[in-house]
Amino acid sequence: MDATAAPPLRVGNASGFYGDRADAVREMLSDGPLDVLTGDYLAELTMLILGRDRLKDPARGYARTFPRQMEECLGLAADRGVTIVTNAGGLNPAGLADRLRDLAARLGVPAEVAHVEGDDLLPRAAELGLGTPLTANAYLGAFGIAACLRAGATVVVTGRVTDASLAVGPAIAHHGWTPDDHDALAGAVVAGHVIECGAQATGGNYAFFTGLPDRGGALPGFPIAEIAADGSSVITKHPGTGGAVTTGTVTAQLVYEIAGARYPNPDATARLDTVRLTGDGPDRVRVSGVRGEAPPPDLKVGLNRMAGFRNDMTLVLTGLDIEAKAELAERQLRAALRGREPRHLDFRLTRRADPDADTQDGASAHLRIEARDPDPRVVGRDFTAAAVGLALSSVPGFHATAPPGDARPDGIAFAAAAVPAGAVPHTAVLPGGTRVAIAPPAATRALAPVDPPPLPAPPPPGPARRAPLGRVAGARSGDKGSDANVGVWTDTDDRWRWLAHTLTVDAFRRLLPETAGLPVTRHALPRLRALNFVVEGLLGDGAGGAARADPQAKALGEWLRGRHLDIPEALLP
Repeated sequence: MDATAAPPLRVGNASGFYGDRADAVREMLSDGPLDVLTGDYLAELTMLILGRDRLKDPARGYARTFPRQMEECLGLAADRGVTIVTNAGGLNPAGLADRLRDLAARLGVPAEVAHVEGDDLLPRAAELGLGTPLTANAYLGAFGIAACLRAGATVVVTGRVTDASLAVGPAIAHHGWTPDDHDALAGAVVAGHVIECGAQATGGNYAFFTGLPDRGGALPGFPIAEIAADGSSVITKHPGTGGAVTTGTVTAQLVYEIAGARYPNPDATARLDTVRLTGDGPDRVRVSGVRGEAPPPDLKVGLNRMAGFRNDMTLVLTGLDIEAKAELAERQLRAALRGREPRHLDFRLTRRADPDADTQDGASAHLRIEARDPDPRVVGRDFTAAAVGLALSSVPGFHATAPPGDARPDGIAFAAAAVPAGAVPHTAVLPGGTRVAIAPPAATRALAPVDPPPLPAPPPPGPARRAPLGRVAGARSGDKGSDANVGVWTDTDDRWRWLAHTLTVDAFRRLLPETAGLPVTRHALPRLRALNFVVEGLLGDGAGGAARADPQAKALGEWLRGRHLDIPEALLP
């Protein structure tokens, strides 16, 4: 690195979602030095929530918890010289920026507030071929944030930018990168991806939590990325805070909610197959070697559409003949609904029951019944009447966890679309109100799969023992619309050789039978000793549609880790 380059920029993140720990902002500002504090509040499900807020009141549409946090901490940030960058603006970044200006004036805090807009494509949805959604937001890049910071902003509010852009924008402004600096930009994208989900990088939701210094007992601190001029970074946290930063915790976040080796962002595509992680001292992991490519020519657009109405109830089936009882209950309810059956009527038997259990709860299974239809009467009055009417006519021991209620708005059906970057008016609104148009990248590259990398030789044969996969591999899973991803990694070269040759797509489907009939794609990341599996369509309409009990696939990886297979004894702990 050039000796004259600017020092690394310390970017901390105090929020991984709308609802994260409210005191994290104060902790991050108080517990150690920072240059920039980011807050990530947006997810596919959050846009649903904000879309409903905006329906009730057009002046809303932003994360309402953020002004309360700033009420307490805006002055502290100013005293510490820390810049705030957040996507809490959601569907109304201008409205949140105005509210923060009023707040700063009332508190007497010197704050230069700017915002980024242009992502909201709802007024042009029909023109762009996006239909009639509830929300339609393009995922913007980081150069609008950088323009605001270069103009002297101390608080930058955005709408739907990519999560990583909250860290990339400050790095652009600090290091003077241009749109052609693809390697540096990609390195910052990776750093931003690691810290975007808050404490998930510092031991939160970590597969091997029992191996952390505090065995997962303390609330983990929030992460910091020290981003250097070449795009490399060190992931760390404030000294004395809970959790830990290890190559394992960083790997877990790197493989979260990705697809293949190319990780696209609006400013650069990061090659995840080039990432190198090395220890850099206690609670410090260096991220280096990231290669970047020109970004795709199109921007992703997140669309939320109203999906009708829903109702549900859960029958408790106890003792003998559980499967037969479930079959009878389904047959009877469908008969009772004849001519009025909802468009979607799903029956799912959950929990294992032991008829010889020493508690009634242990001898009971749950039959979850879910009704969905565009007509609220079908899933409301009709469904409720039919279900309740079976109370004395159905299975022995008939009872429910609760009776069905009124029809309620269904989750939102999420879909992703794409529009040319040049069709989106990415705009930085500077502290004085000047509007600056952010040009789309001049150089682009269509996204394409990476050729499968060469794998190490398979391990030699030897004695094996039946054991859970989680004894030798970690996993983290999540959602991308209707698809789920499961990232699986391990910690030694010998375990990687075994994992790479054992956990094939066929083996994955056998271990998780719920995925057997769905398209599954495996991506290998040898430098991380990791595999990523993308399961298409597992989540139906996405998180808002709640097609599964775990609608965001958060525990899919833990299910995989709990499954047993033959593991070489030499690899087991």
